Amino acid sequence: MGVIVNKQNEQNDELSRRINADLRAKAVENAKVNDDGDVDFAEDAEYLKDLKKTGKFGWIWAVLIVLAILSLISIIFL
Repeated sequence: MGVIVNKQNEQNDELSRRINADLRAKAVENAKVNDDGDVDFAEDAEYLKDLKKTGKFGWIWAVLIVLAILSLISIIFL
């Protein structure tokens, strides 16, 4: 009885391994590759298709937010 169970598990493991390999190969084929060589599946999402990436002046927003926080702190404590 134990031999039959082991054979079925081995067959299921082999089938699962083949399916996983096929799905992984299809996903990598359809996905975009980053500069690091990593696959980025997030950019394939449907809700991201109409969005554009931040431009080269996006850091200005971070500076403005930090300055706004500093000005609020200076107004409250001074």
